[in-house]
Amino acid sequence: MAARAMQPGPPEEMTIERNDVTTDLSVDIAGVRLANPLMPASGTCGYADEYADFVDLERLGAFVTKSITRQPRAGNDYQRVVETRAGMLNAIGLANVGLEAFLTEKVPLLRRLGVPVFVNVAGTTVEDYVAVAEALEDVDVVRGVELNISCPNVRAGGIQFGTDPEQIRRITGALRSVCRRNILIVKLSPNVTDVTCTAAAAVDAGADALSMINTFTAMAIDVERRRPVLANGTGGLSGPAIRPIAVRMVHEVYEHVARQAGVPIIAMGGIQHARDAVEFLLAGATGLAVGTALFVDPGVLTHLQDGLADYMRRHGFTAVEQVVGAVPVMR
Repeated sequence: MAARAMQPGPPEEMTIERNDVTTDLSVDIAGVRLANPLMPASGTCGYADEYADFVDLERLGAFVTKSITRQPRAGNDYQRVVETRAGMLNAIGLANVGLEAFLTEKVPLLRRLGVPVFVNVAGTTVEDYVAVAEALEDVDVVRGVELNISCPNVRAGGIQFGTDPEQIRRITGALRSVCRRNILIVKLSPNVTDVTCTAAAAVDAGADALSMINTFTAMAIDVERRRPVLANGTGGLSGPAIRPIAVRMVHEVYEHVARQAGVPIIAMGGIQHARDAVEFLLAGATGLAVGTALFVDPGVLTHLQDGLADYMRRHGFTAVEQVVGAVPVMR
């Protein structure tokens, strides 16, 4: 029988049938049931309406918004994005409409999606993060807060929290006290010596899930002008170039922190093809976020969903959870 996707429905009904075998793509992220593991990485699809003409958003497992801060942010000066070989550098600087406009203008759009929404939350002080997270508790369509303490493109906040385990405990604990209905997802920075230490700090302080990894701090220079290409000087490197490093980090955190704690990982970092997605699942991820590849092919998330179902059928897996962490422990 030819591959086909069933009509969208509740997550528990979202299956793909292949050769008379029903493949269940649904996953559980800390109690939030997703029809499949796939979602856009924060910042790549805006507030959903930007991609609605190109992607069947109802086929996503979840939608992750771009960062929301307490007050609107204009972001960094231009040039803010530059293509590199096998990747992309960005220094957007958390540009966003701010909490008030998000609640009044963007939430109604998100309600139309029919999938769980995770809101990426950023700030410059712990109080900023807490204020935004607390306001999101009353938003019905929002099911999770992704704590962005790892953005390398801002000069205050962001990465200054995400590289220090004690700061991670402090800010995660503060948000834990206000995230009662929404799950708390902590987004980890790769710009650390040992990512298992920062992961453990987040889990110890009450993180429900981990999101990893954010971009690597990197730089591109215009050799003719002898100046940085990005107005910010440095930016965050994403795309296929970082995937093998991201896979290693996900596997390390899964082995040493997340598996024992029962904390799911949402993995990202250069996912472009179905085999990339499977790599992360085998390494220990439960969710999969895609960013840079969306700028190449806006329909990549649905292609990945079909490819993942095909992989599972060929290897005799009937549920995604059977793939998660299914590689030998590293020595």
